[in-house]
Amino acid sequence: MTYRRGIDGGPWDESDPDAPSEDLDPGRTLNFGALRLQVPEGVEVQVQADQDSGRITQLSLRDGDSGMQLQPYASRKTGGMWPEVMDSLKSSINSSGGLVETAQGQFGVEVVAQIQAAGEGGALQPARFVGVDGPRWFLRAVFMGKAARDQEAATRLTEIFASAMVSRGGSAMAPGAPLVMNLPANTNTDSALPVNAPNLNPFARGPEITETR
Repeated sequence: MTYRRGIDGGPWDESDPDAPSEDLDPGRTLNFGALRLQVPEGVEVQVQADQDSGRITQLSLRDGDSGMQLQPYASRKTGGMWPEVMDSLKSSINSSGGLVETAQGQFGVEVVAQIQAAGEGGALQPARFVGVDGPRWFLRAVFMGKAARDQEAATRLTEIFASAMVSRGGSAMAPGAPLVMNLPANTNTDSALPVNAPNLNPFARGPEITETR
């Protein structure tokens, strides 16, 4: 069966009539502007952000030995981007010496790969790419660590992904452009931990800010 966003469940668009309300559990809600998440207690939220503007360049969540990176993108008015993104991912991973295959998952076809980890002497590590198309947006998740291969280990991160609410906005944007995410209000920036993740995006590294829900 083909997964249908907003019918079978989230990720959600802010206009979806059945989308869960932020008011239902405000203590678990993190609002990054373009992306709103329900994050259970004990899951660590790690962001790299520009300290002056507060704009996030990388958003990661860690649950024990499992991790997930999230990024929403602008998409076309006609048709989804995930099939095209999958082809690009497979080509890129193959050309860089990684291993890649596709598999059916909870949200449809996924890309399951072994990719070259940054700073580990070319060692391969598992990663699982999941994509969901919404109205004029596309949300990509990259599961890492145990969550890349073990569905049980990925349970809480998968629930966070399914809780995601995307606010695309009405501005004209090129397809594939990242939607702007900002630090939530009252974020504690006094301490920071590094994000141990493969180099999946060509973003410049900024200050790393950690918050545990």
